[in-house]
Amino acid sequence: MACFPRRDVAMTLVVAAIAATTTAAAAAPGGAVDTVRHAARQTKPTVVLVHGAWADTSSWNGEIGLLRRAGYTVRAVGNPLQDLTTDARTVHDFLKSIKGPIVLAGHSYGGSVITNAAQGIGNVKALVYVDAAAPAVGETTAQLSGPTSVLTKGSPADLYDAVPYPNAPSNASALYLKEDVFVTKFASSVPHGQAVDLWATQRAATTVAFSTPSKYAAWKTIPSWYFISTGDRIITPASEQRMAHRAGSKVTLYKGGSHLTLVSDPAAVTKVIQSTASSVS
Repeated sequence: MACFPRRDVAMTLVVAAIAATTTAAAAAPGGAVDTVRHAARQTKPTVVLVHGAWADTSSWNGEIGLLRRAGYTVRAVGNPLQDLTTDARTVHDFLKSIKGPIVLAGHSYGGSVITNAAQGIGNVKALVYVDAAAPAVGETTAQLSGPTSVLTKGSPADLYDAVPYPNAPSNASALYLKEDVFVTKFASSVPHGQAVDLWATQRAATTVAFSTPSKYAAWKTIPSWYFISTGDRIITPASEQRMAHRAGSKVTLYKGGSHLTLVSDPAAVTKVIQSTASSVS
């Protein structure tokens, strides 16, 4: 009978164990690579994205693709754009269905929504404001655009096509941005043809959504990050910097862009979201 030194026997056993583990992982559905990827996803927070006014979940398509390739589970929530209180409740109830840590990002009016929706959801670990409003309790989204905003300076008749909608409160309307305002001011950093397509497919936001006072200010207790485009003419950089300062947010200033930098340069926005997610992992 051959006689092996104890050290060689131990090494043989270790190699055999590693081989068995590798073989089992490879035999599992999707193989070893998928097993490793699944394990990695379990250690990362879920990223939940909330769109703003005159947009829908597709405004986050660029970020969704990049974040998924980086191994994140990503969900984009449909924002009703009807009333801040009920819109926030819609997102709040969705958040309750997610297990594990959450990074919650909002664009534009979506920032007001996440400010309220995150209240009382203990696994929301970070808020990300992307060219967004972050109201204090009692403030409305309409108050936060800034005195030099296109929406503040322009007359409603020049800015919007206002139409009635079912069960609307007295004097409330659904607002669509006019083509010139949308293409040249709202989406000025987006290629012209794409901007026209986005204008044609925009979702209306009601006057009530913009005039409802915020009930909560989740940024007071949840760490926040702020992405600010210097070329934003809808919510001005000065207004966003003021909101970021009072929230104690970590600020990223993006030179240029527009209110739709999330569409024209999703990589820049994704970088901030990933940085945020890494800090809470």
